[in-house]
Amino acid sequence: MKRNWLIFLAVTTLVLLLFLIDLLSGSAAISLSDVLKALSGGDVPDSVGTVVLNIRLLKALAALLAGAALSVSGLQMQTLFRNPLAGPYVLGVSSGASLGVALFILGIPFLSPSIGQVVSSLGMAGAAWAGAALVLALVASLGRRIKDIMVILILGMMLSCGVDAFVQVLQYVSNEQALKAFVLWTMGSLANVTYPQIIILSVALAFGLMLSVISCKSLNMLLLGEDYARSMGMNVKSSRNVLFLSTVLLSGSVTAFCGPVGFIGLAVPHVARALMRSADHRLLIPSSALLGSAALLFCDIVSKQFALPINSITSLLGIPLVLWIVLKHKSI
Repeated sequence: MKRNWLIFLAVTTLVLLLFLIDLLSGSAAISLSDVLKALSGGDVPDSVGTVVLNIRLLKALAALLAGAALSVSGLQMQTLFRNPLAGPYVLGVSSGASLGVALFILGIPFLSPSIGQVVSSLGMAGAAWAGAALVLALVASLGRRIKDIMVILILGMMLSCGVDAFVQVLQYVSNEQALKAFVLWTMGSLANVTYPQIIILSVALAFGLMLSVISCKSLNMLLLGEDYARSMGMNVKSSRNVLFLSTVLLSGSVTAFCGPVGFIGLAVPHVARALMRSADHRLLIPSSALLGSAALLFCDIVSKQFALPINSITSLLGIPLVLWIVLKHKSI
């Protein structure tokens, strides 16, 4: 127990340290004292206040929230599908959210200044949630009919490819302005997140994490299979729906505002399991959230130093972890 508390304290300290480093990182050199003054409303030049509050703070908050959301959603799917390679990106959930955003940006002519930033953000989030829910429901429906976990994983990847093909058709028939906006979105970025979107992301994360915490007992029982969970009196269908809703809120919101960010949801839960040396979701959910935030903050810091897209950094860091997972779980 003492070891767990020390780990949580260390990881929380790491998150706070990386958050501060992220605020200090960028093309313009800004001192620590000026950053702290800007955050506390102190007297700083307007240019410094703008950079810290409207650019760096937004990116750091987006990394903090998105990392936690993707990690927890990945943890839930790995437990639900009993597959260490399950994750928002692999099972097609992120592709479903991308489809929703593509329909909103490319297929619905609502993205004009007249509707306002808040309405536009809500519309994009709603479209992402609907797309993610659709794909997740299809994968879950197939999963109830097919007991082979690897087949389910392959079907999820096939659905993802089918969704991507449909999105390409939308891109082909869309106008130039909408196409440019969507292509920029697909690269994955924390730089374009606005304060209204941060608020929506925070609310979605709060509800998603609340559902995850409520489902801790269900997740622990599902580790031993659905038959065992039923024998213990658990309503498997109801619990699965709660977990689906949580996953849609978490991964769909991140995909809507930050684009498809890969590998965080797949790799970080395994780091949490190795660090905590436990399969208890009462420990894994908070540790995955903290480690996910730390991982994406670190990736954002590195991406600033080398002027690379955030997806490039998460992929370069995530691929070795995925290889380790495959070698560790040779049976898959």
